[in-house]
This record gives sequence, structure tokens and C-alpha cells, in this order.
Amino acid sequence: MGRLLKKNIKIAIIGLGYVGLPLAIEFGKKYNTVGYDIDAKRIKDLNLGHDKTGESSKREIKKSIKLKFTYRDNEISHSNIYIVTVPTPIKKDKSPDLSLLIKATQCISKYILKGDIVIYESTVFPGATEDICAPIIEKISGLNYNEEFFCGYSPERINPGDKFHRLKNIPKLVSASDSKTLKKLKELYSSIIKSQIYTTSSIKVAEAAKVIENSQRDLNVAFVNELSIIFNKMNIDTKEVLDAAGTKWNFLPFTPGLVGGHCIGVDPYYLTYKANLVGHKSKVILAGRSVNNSISTHICNNFLKTAKEKLILKKNMKLLIMGFTFKQNCPDIRNTQIINIYESLQKKGHKVYIYDPWVSEEEIKSLYKINTIKVLKNNVYDGVIIAVDHKKFQDMGIKKIKKLCKVKNIIYDVKSMFPKTASDIRL
Repeated sequence: MGRLLKKNIKIAIIGLGYVGLPLAIEFGKKYNTVGYDIDAKRIKDLNLGHDKTGESSKREIKKSIKLKFTYRDNEISHSNIYIVTVPTPIKKDKSPDLSLLIKATQCISKYILKGDIVIYESTVFPGATEDICAPIIEKISGLNYNEEFFCGYSPERINPGDKFHRLKNIPKLVSASDSKTLKKLKELYSSIIKSQIYTTSSIKVAEAAKVIENSQRDLNVAFVNELSIIFNKMNIDTKEVLDAAGTKWNFLPFTPGLVGGHCIGVDPYYLTYKANLVGHKSKVILAGRSVNNSISTHICNNFLKTAKEKLILKKNMKLLIMGFTFKQNCPDIRNTQIINIYESLQKKGHKVYIYDPWVSEEEIKSLYKINTIKVLKNNVYDGVIIAVDHKKFQDMGIKKIKKLCKVKNIIYDVKSMFPKTASDIRL
């Protein structure tokens, strides 16, 4: 390390999910690092080298020789750099839920000392770090912001299930409350990240940059989702249209689908919330959210409409939904929109079964009160909705999936995994 950072640097990572764990592992290879999470079972698993998210292997965890996991907050007390990576979800009314961020800040505030730095990586609206978090630290610790303690904001860019875009090779945004702290944080992150370190002039700029990254993606997906609704009414295959349009050099390659998870379907509400506070009612951003929130209903209605046209619609159909996670090749089921399809079909009197080799049976039962099936049997289902494009489903192949169905059946390939002729409907 250079001269800007203390030689006895000690890091505490608060929150060990998709964001915090990879960060703790990389820092733990070079510095004394404590990975703290309130979930005692999570800590027990990590101490055994098991990461339920599938993002970090046992080998990777073991290579982090200076990393210690704990669920006891007093064990972060000797740190001088605190990095907060807790979830920032939304409430039922779509407003930001900062409760975990506030609790993490309150926890840190009990131990922070003069000269320490607190870095936030959680997604927030512009101004949250300095207007909400810093005053909490001041009040509890008795230290003055930007005089006795300092803050930074370096938003996460983790993409669950992506084995190529990893922490070390993703460009990293870094911001801080003053220029000296900014230099320190740039040096700190440069020690574990091989890609570009991009600094911003203020914390608010970095917060804003993060929140629009996923808002932009949400809007792009909303556009192609609306196209799929329009083209469906015209009996035009959306994938064929997108493939044709994609031959132009500047056409953006987005595909229709369900938008769930903890980022794309959540972050836009953080931006529109802040927009309201400064006197602007969002039109475009909320319109995109409205379209994406309606897609599960569109899929359900389209499925039943096609079943009626094929003369297989009847009471108590046995229906299989393949996939329940919010995206392919990862176990994350937070904010999955597939639950809406499941509940809608059940309310119409059909027997609906969920199969997803990626999900935890205990977690899905805890969060959504439903059971999954582990074994697929042939000649059972009246219809199949392939909702998630897991590689395991692609490897299974459409012929095996068709064998799961009765002679008269309907197959809805939501993500267009297979050729057009292999299914009855595609989104």
C-alpha cells in the first residue's frame, strides 16, 4: 500500500450477501477483515466454506486468510474502515425501506473512532449517505462529520449468476466526503480491483449514477415488454422482430421478460421517491415500472387464452412452472414475479407445481409459503410455463420437457430458449 493509508488498516464488512461476501473475501486476502452479518446460520455456513448464493466457492473463501466471520457486532469494534453492504428494499407502498441501512449505521456508530471511514455500497437515493447516515453517526458517536470521521460511497455492481463480470474486473465508482479521503479510498479499492477506478466529484453523483444504472435497464426491458404485448396481438413473433432489428449496429440488445430481484425492479423507486421530494413527479420511469409489473398478468392471461384456443382449457388443469428465481442460473428468489403467475393460476382453480433445481426448498417455503417438486414425471401436465432460462433447462432440451406433458398440452417458452416451432407461445 502507498503512504495515504495506515499500515494497520482493519476493515469491517457489514452484511454478507451477494455484495458483501465477495468484497470481504478480496479484502481478507490482504488486510485484517471482519465479515459481519446478523444471520448466525449464514456465519456458520461461511465458516464451513459454504456460500448459499453460489457466488463464492469454498476454495475462494479459504484463500482469504485474514478474513474472520462473525454475527457478534462487538467484533467489528477494532476496525478503522467500515463498509456497509446491507440490502435496501422497498416497502409495500414502493417507498424506500432504509431500516437495515439505518440499523447498520447505528451499529457502526457505537464503535467508530476519530479518523475512521465509513463507506456505503448499498443502493440509495442521492443524498442518503450525507443527509441520513452521517447525522446518525454524529449523534451516536459524538464525532463531527468530515472533521473527526469521514464517509465514502462506492456502489456495488454485482450481477448474480454472472461468472464473467466479477468484483475484480468490474469498473468501480468511488466517491468520498473530502479529497483526502477520496485518495485513500481510490488506493484502497485499487489494491483489490484490476479494472478502472472511476472517481466522482461528490458522493451524491456516485449515488445518482448507481440508481440510474438499473433504472435505465428497467426502462429498456419495459420497452421490449410492451413491444411483445403489441406484437402478440398482431401474431408476430417478438424474438424474430428483435433479431431482425438487431442487425443494425446501434440497436440495443434487450429481450422481454419478468423483472424481479433486488435491483432492477427496486432501484427506480428510490429515484422517483427522491424526485418527488424535490418537486418532480416522474412520468417515464414510473411508466416503465407499470409495464414491467404487468407482464406476469400478461403471461398468465396469454397462457389461458391459448389453452382455450387449443381446446385444452378445463378446470383443475395440472400446470408446471419451470423456474422460480428472478433470473437465470442463480438461487435468488427475492421479488420474483413468477409468484404472481403461480397465484393467478391457482386462483382460477388450477393445480400449479413449481420446479427449480436452483432454489432452496426451505427458503421458498419460508418466503412464499409454497412447496416445490424435486422429481419430474412424464405424461402428467396439461401445460408447462418455462419461466426462467436456466442452463439446466436448456440442457434438458425441449423433447424431454414435452414428455412431461399429456398428449394435449400447451407450452409457453417465456424467454424463447427454444426454436419458435418447439412451443405454442413465446413472450
